[in-house]
This record gives sequence, structure tokens and C-alpha cells, in this order.
Amino acid sequence: MRCSIALTALAALASSALGRVYYEETFTSVDSVDSFIATGVRADVGAIKRSPGKWYSDEKNSAGLQLVEDARFYAYTSKLKRPFNTKGKDFVVQFTVKYEQDIDCGGAYLKLLPPTLDPTKFDGDSEYEIMFGPDICGSTNRRVHAIINYNSTNSQIDKVIQPRGDQLTHQYTFWIKPDKTFEIRIDNKIQEEGRIEDMWKVLPEKQISDPDAVKPEDWVDGPAMIEDPEDEKPTDWVDGPATIPDPEAKKPEDWDDDMDGDWEAPVIANPEYKGEWKPRQIANPEYKGEWVAPMIDNPAYDEDEDLAVFNIGYVGIDVWTVKSGTIFDNILITDDIDYASQFGNTTWGDYVEAEISAKKAVDEEETKKLEEERKAKEAEAEKDAEAEKDADELDIEIEETIETEVVLELETKVETEVETEVETEVETEVVVEETTELEVVIDDVTESAVEEDKVDEAVARAEKKAAKKAAKKAAAKAKKAAEEAAEAAKKAAEEAERAAVDDSDDDVVGHDEL
Repeated sequence: MRCSIALTALAALASSALGRVYYEETFTSVDSVDSFIATGVRADVGAIKRSPGKWYSDEKNSAGLQLVEDARFYAYTSKLKRPFNTKGKDFVVQFTVKYEQDIDCGGAYLKLLPPTLDPTKFDGDSEYEIMFGPDICGSTNRRVHAIINYNSTNSQIDKVIQPRGDQLTHQYTFWIKPDKTFEIRIDNKIQEEGRIEDMWKVLPEKQISDPDAVKPEDWVDGPAMIEDPEDEKPTDWVDGPATIPDPEAKKPEDWDDDMDGDWEAPVIANPEYKGEWKPRQIANPEYKGEWVAPMIDNPAYDEDEDLAVFNIGYVGIDVWTVKSGTIFDNILITDDIDYASQFGNTTWGDYVEAEISAKKAVDEEETKKLEEERKAKEAEAEKDAEAEKDADELDIEIEETIETEVVLELETKVETEVETEVETEVETEVVVEETTELEVVIDDVTESAVEEDKVDEAVARAEKKAAKKAAKKAAAKAKKAAEEAAEAAKKAAEEAERAAVDDSDDDVVGHDEL
């Protein structure tokens, strides 16, 4: 409702004003951004949309043309209601800019273009009449551009005007008057004013140094100070020597001139010495200063009544921005500064405080959100730390369990190996004992057995006896070794048997002979 009343008041003001409005866009209409046509020269032009941004005083009134793609060039034009030739008239271009994205590098200026422009071919090289608005890149490279075209040459204002780089909406106004003076305002406050030809180097200097002038022969341009010719050195002035032999010094009593050489008194500063005398300095009565050629009217200077005359047919946006979010709004071109002031108050000034409050609310909500996220991250970090701690403790417990099992396994293995060694020693002793017994038995059999049957019985008894003893003393794992020992014993018995048989045969033959 408030915005509707404001627009009605503006319409009434425009109809009653003596001045004329050539272009006015507040972007309150849903399809208002459609009046800005993208260039056909390049296909990578960034997209635009109508938006009030993330915070605003009044959603409808605050809506503007927003740049919505990062790291893009933007090249758009919109046609004026009617061409504007500024000859003999005030010229005012005014618009608002909101760097909602907390700008790091990006322009937000307008180009006012001639009626002869082909919008489809608009680019950075297209000729323009005026370029005005803020441009920021980094903390040091920032200024408000105020460039005018004169005789097909673009000239920047000599003064660097600082733009507003915060995230609120600010109004920029450039007013050029018929008398070739100007004002540049930000938020209705004058930042710079003066004469066009003084602030833009578009015309030759009015006066120049006379190129034909010659310094007079009697011109004394130095020195400015000379020695006083009437000054005389005082009669008691001592200008040397600076040092003298010490009059109070005495030659040592033990000094031997033949051995030590001629004695000389030590040197001290001369108390009467005053330094080199110089006449005092006085102003040179003939000195006239540095000679400068006199100034004369510049024959090349020609005052141009059309110096501040521009012919405008289009409004153009031709900028590059790293981060998107910039919003252009309340664009006005008129020849009436009073209407521009009223328009600015109605579309921007009346909403400043409300926007500040809205921004504050958004900041508080963002701060709250960030704090909640911080706490959530801390809680998650604590949870992760606790889980990691539990995992570490579990790892330690598992490691300790594994270590215990390994120790037990090693102990068991050691015990087994010890038992095996013991069993092996026992088995060895058993085998040795059995072998010894078997040898005894074989010896007995060999000595006593005469017949083959008796030897077999004796061997069998020995094997049976050895087997029983081995079974009682050997462990389960030594069974195989015992069997091998028994086999060895059996073989030994067989060999003994064969030996015994051979001996027996010999004995029989001898008996027969007897």
C-alpha cells in the first residue's frame, strides 16, 4: 500500500514538474527486467533477474535488477522513453546500488549510450557518452567512475571519489548543469563539485607559458645568499693551529735521548682556536628568484559551449563481477534535479532505516545460525572424540587380550618344546637302555644258545620285554621313535642271531670231529 501511494505521488510530481523524465525504472513490475536486452556479441553473458535480495525494507519497492552468476561479464541495454540531448538543459543520472554479496571485486556503474547504438552489438568497446557509478576490486582499487566522452575521447574525473562498499543500498547522483558545472552526490551528500573543464582534462589550458619569452641578461637567479663584503675577521681571531703541545707536560726523568730518541710533549686541543673564519651571510640584493616565463593566453584554447552536451538513447550495464548479488534499482534520467531529489527520497531515502533494521535482523539470524552450527560441530566433535576414545580403549583391550593369548601360546609352546625335549631325552635313554639290554640278551643267547629255536625264543623275549618298557616310558609323540628303536633292535638281534648261528655251526663241526 505504501509503495502504491509512493508511485502515485511520483506520477503526480512528474506530471506537474517543469522538467522531463527520459528514463525511470523502479523494477516494481514483475516483467520490468525484460526491458534489459542481452548483447548478441557473446554467449557467456551472466543472467539477471528481478529480486529484492536477502533483506529489504519493502519487498516490492526494494526489488531491482540483480546479477545472479559468479565470475561473469554482464552486457545489457535498455532503451530510453525518448532520446535525450542535454544541450541547454540540466542532466541528471541517478540510481541505487546494493552490493548484497559483500563485494570483493565487481563494477556497478551505468553507461549512457547514444541513440545510434545497435543493442545486439553492445560490448566493452561500444562508444558511450557517460559512464558513472561505483567500481570496487580489493581494498585499494576502488572509485566512483565519472567518465565523459568529448570529441570521441573518454576522460575520467581527476578526483578519486570513494564508493560505499557495505551491503546496504546507496544512491549515486551525477548532475551536470548547463553552465558546465557539476555535482556528484552519494546518498544525497555532495562528494565533489566544480567546473567540468577544471576536473576533466578535455580542453587545452586557457593560459600557457610564453614560448617566446627569454630570461633577461641581468636576471640574477642565484645565489639567494652571499658573504657580507663589509665583514672583517676580528684581530683576536685564532684560526689555527687546532692542536698544540701540552705546555704542562714534562720529560720523564728516566727518558734516555740516546735510547728513546728526542722527547716531544703530547698534543692537546688549542683552547684559543675558533676554527676557520668566514664572513657572515646576507641576502643577495640582486637576487630575483628563479626565472619563469610569463603566462599568456593559449591560442589553442577555444571555449566550447557544447562541452557538457550529450546525446543519450540507451542505458547500459557493462560490468564484470567475481561474486554475484549486485542489485541495480531506481534508475532515473531527467533534466530536473528537484524531481530527482524527490524521486530518490520516495524510492530510497524513506526506506533506509527499515533496510538497516532488516539487515540487522538477517545478521542476527545468521549469527544465531552460525552459533548453532558451531555448537553442533563442537557436539559432533566431542561425540567423535568420545567414540575415538572408546575405540582406542577397545583397541587397547583387544591388544592386551591378544598379547595375553600370544604369551599363553608362547608359554604353552615353550612347555611343549621342553616336554618334547624331555621326552626325546627319555626316549633316547630308553632306546639306549633297551639296546644295551638287547645286546646283553644277545650276548647271553649267543653264549648259551646252541640251537636255532632257542635263539628265536630268546630274541622274541628280548623284543617283548623292550617293547613293554618302551610303551610305559615313552610319550604319545615318541611312539614313532620307539618303534624305530625297536626295529633297530630287531635288526641288531637278527644280525646277532646270524652271528650266533655261524658260531654254532663251527662248534658243531668241532664236536663231531671229537
